[in-house]
Amino acid sequence: EEVARELLQLYSLRETQKVEPVIKDKSDIEELNLFVKQFRFEDTDDQILATMHIVSDFQKDTPMDRLLVGDVGYGKTEIAMRAIFAAVNAGYQVAFLAPTTILTQQHYRTLQDRFKNYPFKIACLSRFVRSKERSKVLNDLKDGVIDIVVGTHSLLDDSVDFKNLGLLIVDEEQKFGVKQKEKIKSKRIMCNVLSLTATPIPRTLNMALLGIRDISVLATPPLGRLEIINR
Repeated sequence: EEVARELLQLYSLRETQKVEPVIKDKSDIEELNLFVKQFRFEDTDDQILATMHIVSDFQKDTPMDRLLVGDVGYGKTEIAMRAIFAAVNAGYQVAFLAPTTILTQQHYRTLQDRFKNYPFKIACLSRFVRSKERSKVLNDLKDGVIDIVVGTHSLLDDSVDFKNLGLLIVDEEQKFGVKQKEKIKSKRIMCNVLSLTATPIPRTLNMALLGIRDISVLATPPLGRLEIINR
Protein backbone atom coordinates (compact mmCIF):
# COMPACT_ATOMS: atom_id res chain seq x y z
CA GLU A 1 0.00 0.00 0.00
CA GLU A 2 2.87 2.36 0.82
CA VAL A 3 4.59 1.70 -2.54
CA ALA A 4 1.28 2.15 -4.39
CA ARG A 5 0.68 5.46 -2.61
CA GLU A 6 4.17 6.70 -3.47
CA LEU A 7 3.69 5.72 -7.12
CA LEU A 8 0.36 7.53 -7.40
CA GLN A 9 1.86 10.62 -5.79
CA LEU A 10 4.77 10.49 -8.23
CA TYR A 11 2.53 10.14 -11.29
CA SER A 12 0.23 12.90 -10.01
CA LEU A 13 3.22 15.19 -9.56
CA ARG A 14 4.42 14.42 -13.09
CA GLU A 15 1.00 15.34 -14.46
CA THR A 16 1.29 18.82 -12.97
CA GLN A 17 4.77 19.48 -14.38
CA LYS A 18 5.22 21.75 -17.38
CA VAL A 19 8.09 20.99 -19.74
CA GLU A 20 9.38 22.31 -23.03
CA PRO A 21 7.92 20.20 -25.87
CA VAL A 22 10.55 18.01 -27.58
CA ILE A 23 8.93 18.54 -30.99
CA LYS A 24 8.19 22.23 -31.43
CA ASP A 25 7.53 22.81 -35.11
CA LYS A 26 7.08 21.30 -38.55
CA SER A 27 10.82 21.13 -39.24
CA ASP A 28 11.32 18.81 -36.24
CA ILE A 29 8.67 16.45 -37.62
CA GLU A 30 10.24 16.55 -41.10
CA GLU A 31 13.67 15.63 -39.71
CA LEU A 32 12.12 12.77 -37.73
CA ASN A 33 10.30 11.53 -40.83
CA LEU A 34 13.60 11.54 -42.73
CA PHE A 35 15.14 9.41 -39.97
CA VAL A 36 12.17 7.02 -40.03
CA LYS A 37 12.53 6.55 -43.80
CA GLN A 38 16.07 5.24 -43.26
CA PHE A 39 14.63 2.20 -41.46
CA ARG A 40 15.52 -0.75 -43.69
CA PHE A 41 12.28 -2.66 -43.04
CA GLU A 42 8.68 -1.79 -43.78
CA ASP A 43 6.70 -0.50 -40.81
CA THR A 44 3.70 -2.42 -39.54
CA ASP A 45 0.48 -0.50 -38.92
CA ASP A 46 1.14 -0.75 -35.18
CA GLN A 47 4.62 0.73 -35.55
CA ILE A 48 3.20 3.66 -37.52
CA LEU A 49 0.57 4.23 -34.82
CA ALA A 50 3.13 3.96 -31.98
CA THR A 51 5.34 6.52 -33.76
CA MET A 52 2.36 8.86 -34.03
CA HIS A 53 1.68 8.41 -30.30
CA ILE A 54 5.24 9.42 -29.42
CA VAL A 55 5.15 12.42 -31.77
CA SER A 56 1.92 13.51 -30.09
CA ASP A 57 3.45 13.05 -26.61
CA PHE A 58 6.52 15.06 -27.58
CA GLN A 59 4.36 17.98 -28.74
CA LYS A 60 2.75 18.35 -25.31
CA ASP A 61 4.04 20.44 -22.40
CA THR A 62 3.70 17.56 -19.90
CA PRO A 63 6.29 14.73 -19.58
CA MET A 64 5.63 11.59 -21.61
CA ASP A 65 5.08 8.36 -19.67
CA ARG A 66 4.29 5.71 -22.26
CA LEU A 67 4.34 1.92 -22.05
CA LEU A 68 5.22 0.17 -25.33
CA VAL A 69 4.11 -3.47 -25.35
CA GLY A 70 5.10 -5.93 -28.06
CA ASP A 71 6.43 -9.46 -28.50
CA VAL A 72 10.11 -10.13 -29.23
CA GLY A 73 10.92 -9.06 -32.79
CA TYR A 74 7.87 -6.82 -33.20
CA GLY A 75 9.94 -3.63 -33.49
CA LYS A 76 9.92 -2.04 -30.03
CA THR A 77 13.59 -1.04 -30.25
CA GLU A 78 13.06 0.79 -33.54
CA ILE A 79 10.25 2.85 -32.00
CA ALA A 80 12.59 3.64 -29.11
CA MET A 81 15.24 4.77 -31.63
CA ARG A 82 12.76 7.25 -33.11
CA ALA A 83 12.04 8.68 -29.68
CA ILE A 84 15.79 8.90 -29.04
CA PHE A 85 16.36 10.72 -32.32
CA ALA A 86 13.65 13.28 -31.58
CA ALA A 87 15.03 13.93 -28.08
CA VAL A 88 18.71 14.22 -29.09
CA ASN A 89 17.79 16.30 -32.15
CA ALA A 90 16.09 18.73 -29.77
CA GLY A 91 19.25 19.03 -27.66
CA TYR A 92 18.45 16.58 -24.85
CA GLN A 93 20.38 13.65 -23.43
CA VAL A 94 18.93 10.13 -23.39
CA ALA A 95 19.41 7.30 -20.87
CA PHE A 96 18.63 3.76 -22.06
CA LEU A 97 18.25 1.36 -19.13
CA ALA A 98 18.49 -2.42 -19.75
CA PRO A 99 18.29 -5.27 -17.19
CA THR A 100 21.39 -7.26 -18.24
CA THR A 101 24.91 -6.58 -19.42
CA ILE A 102 24.38 -8.69 -22.56
CA LEU A 103 21.27 -6.75 -23.53
CA THR A 104 23.11 -3.50 -22.82
CA GLN A 105 25.88 -4.44 -25.25
CA GLN A 106 23.30 -5.47 -27.85
CA HIS A 107 21.49 -2.13 -27.58
CA TYR A 108 24.82 -0.28 -27.70
CA ARG A 109 25.70 -1.93 -31.03
CA THR A 110 22.20 -1.30 -32.39
CA LEU A 111 22.39 2.38 -31.42
CA GLN A 112 25.77 2.78 -33.10
CA ASP A 113 24.47 1.18 -36.30
CA ARG A 114 21.15 3.10 -36.40
CA PHE A 115 22.78 6.49 -35.75
CA LYS A 116 25.94 5.97 -37.81
CA ASN A 117 24.91 8.80 -40.16
CA TYR A 118 24.45 11.27 -37.30
CA PRO A 119 27.00 13.01 -35.07
CA PHE A 120 25.48 11.62 -31.86
CA LYS A 121 27.89 10.71 -29.07
CA ILE A 122 26.95 7.29 -27.63
CA ALA A 123 28.39 5.66 -24.51
CA CYS A 124 27.90 2.50 -22.47
CA LEU A 125 27.90 1.90 -18.71
CA SER A 126 28.08 -1.68 -17.46
CA ARG A 127 30.43 -3.99 -15.56
CA PHE A 128 32.40 -4.46 -18.81
CA VAL A 129 33.43 -0.79 -18.69
CA ARG A 130 36.73 -0.22 -16.89
CA SER A 131 36.97 2.19 -13.97
CA LYS A 132 38.99 4.80 -15.87
CA GLU A 133 36.61 4.74 -18.85
CA ARG A 134 33.60 4.88 -16.51
CA SER A 135 34.94 8.03 -14.87
CA LYS A 136 35.30 9.67 -18.28
CA VAL A 137 31.74 8.69 -19.25
CA LEU A 138 30.39 10.14 -16.00
CA ASN A 139 32.25 13.42 -16.56
CA ASP A 140 31.10 13.63 -20.18
CA LEU A 141 27.48 13.01 -19.13
CA LYS A 142 27.70 15.79 -16.58
CA ASP A 143 29.27 18.14 -19.14
CA GLY A 144 26.74 17.25 -21.83
CA VAL A 145 29.34 15.76 -24.20
CA ILE A 146 27.50 12.42 -24.39
CA ASP A 147 24.08 12.43 -26.05
CA ILE A 148 23.01 8.83 -25.42
CA VAL A 149 24.08 6.46 -22.66
CA VAL A 150 22.97 2.84 -22.44
CA GLY A 151 23.55 0.83 -19.29
CA THR A 152 22.36 -1.56 -16.62
CA HIS A 153 21.32 -0.54 -13.10
CA SER A 154 24.63 1.38 -13.06
CA LEU A 155 22.59 4.28 -14.46
CA LEU A 156 20.67 4.35 -11.16
CA ASP A 157 23.77 5.17 -9.12
CA ASP A 158 23.87 8.54 -7.38
CA SER A 159 27.21 9.17 -9.11
CA VAL A 160 25.46 9.42 -12.50
CA ASP A 161 24.50 13.01 -13.24
CA PHE A 162 23.19 14.46 -16.49
CA LYS A 163 23.47 17.97 -17.86
CA ASN A 164 20.16 17.89 -19.71
CA LEU A 165 18.37 14.53 -19.50
CA GLY A 166 15.24 14.64 -21.63
CA LEU A 167 14.31 10.98 -22.17
CA LEU A 168 14.59 7.81 -20.11
CA ILE A 169 13.98 4.46 -21.83
CA VAL A 170 13.48 1.38 -19.65
CA ASP A 171 13.73 -1.94 -21.48
CA GLU A 172 12.06 -5.07 -20.04
CA GLU A 173 10.96 -3.06 -17.03
CA GLN A 174 9.42 -6.11 -15.33
CA LYS A 175 12.97 -7.33 -14.64
CA PHE A 176 13.74 -4.28 -12.50
CA GLY A 177 12.55 -3.86 -8.94
CA VAL A 178 9.92 -1.24 -8.19
CA LYS A 179 12.34 0.81 -6.10
CA GLN A 180 14.98 0.72 -8.85
CA LYS A 181 12.61 1.99 -11.53
CA GLU A 182 11.04 4.69 -9.43
CA LYS A 183 14.39 5.90 -8.06
CA ILE A 184 15.56 7.41 -11.33
CA LYS A 185 12.03 8.45 -12.27
CA SER A 186 11.55 10.33 -9.00
CA LYS A 187 14.91 12.04 -9.49
CA ARG A 188 13.82 13.10 -12.99
CA ILE A 189 10.25 14.24 -12.41
CA MET A 190 10.35 16.40 -15.55
CA CYS A 191 11.88 13.70 -17.77
CA ASN A 192 10.03 11.91 -20.58
CA VAL A 193 9.81 8.15 -19.96
CA LEU A 194 9.29 5.31 -22.46
CA SER A 195 9.06 1.75 -21.09
CA LEU A 196 9.47 -1.28 -23.37
CA THR A 197 8.19 -4.72 -22.48
CA ALA A 198 7.05 -8.00 -23.98
CA THR A 199 5.45 -9.16 -20.74
CA PRO A 200 4.10 -6.27 -18.64
CA ILE A 201 3.64 -7.02 -14.96
CA PRO A 202 0.08 -6.67 -13.59
CA ARG A 203 0.86 -3.43 -11.72
CA THR A 204 2.23 -1.73 -14.82
CA LEU A 205 -0.54 -3.01 -17.10
CA ASN A 206 -3.19 -1.99 -14.57
CA MET A 207 -1.78 1.54 -14.47
CA ALA A 208 -1.95 1.73 -18.26
CA LEU A 209 -5.52 0.42 -18.39
CA LEU A 210 -6.60 2.85 -15.67
CA GLY A 211 -5.17 5.73 -17.66
CA ILE A 212 -2.39 6.54 -15.19
CA ARG A 213 0.08 5.70 -17.94
CA ASP A 214 -0.33 5.79 -21.73
CA ILE A 215 0.05 2.55 -23.66
CA SER A 216 0.95 1.60 -27.23
CA VAL A 217 0.68 -2.03 -28.38
CA LEU A 218 2.63 -3.70 -31.20
CA ALA A 219 0.35 -6.65 -31.95
CA THR A 220 1.17 -7.13 -35.64
CA PRO A 221 4.30 -9.17 -36.50
CA PRO A 222 6.61 -7.73 -39.18
CA LEU A 223 6.35 -9.26 -42.64
CA GLY A 224 8.21 -12.57 -42.78
CA ARG A 225 8.76 -12.89 -39.03
CA LEU A 226 8.83 -16.53 -37.87
CA GLU A 227 7.22 -17.62 -34.61
CA ILE A 228 9.48 -18.26 -31.61
CA ILE A 229 9.48 -21.95 -30.66
CA ASN A 230 10.36 -22.93 -27.09
CA ARG A 231 11.56 -26.48 -26.50
